[in-house]
Amino acid sequence: TSWNELRRDGLAVDRHNLLNPEDQRTAYITRKLDGAKGPIVAVSDFMRAVQDQVAPWVTQSFTTLGTDGFGLSDTRGALRRHFKVDAESIVIATLQQLVAQGEIKPKLVQEAIDKYQINDVRAADAGNTEGSG
Repeated sequence: TSWNELRRDGLAVDRHNLLNPEDQRTAYITRKLDGAKGPIVAVSDFMRAVQDQVAPWVTQSFTTLGTDGFGLSDTRGALRRHFKVDAESIVIATLQQLVAQGEIKPKLVQEAIDKYQINDVRAADAGNTEGSG
């Protein structure tokens, strides 16, 4: 399922619900995330706006990571670190959401930033260079 398809489904459900007050439906993404604990972090190699388009149907704490900004030429891992869409950046985003929810102290986020050297693209895993991954 694509981000665009998830949005189309949400919009279709919204329209149905507007016109059918006695037959309310729930968007696919809302049903799938129902009961999920903790923050939701949506990540892709696209701009954040792609993932942001499903935000209206996510009821949990929701944040997105994407490749907004100017590109550069480097390894896949370095690019993902630069744009903060690598695994370590996902950890940082999740920890930040837990701070916002009052679940953990900000100090833990800083410790993770330091541990993963999050601002150093050279510290990133080079990643798969064969086209996907």
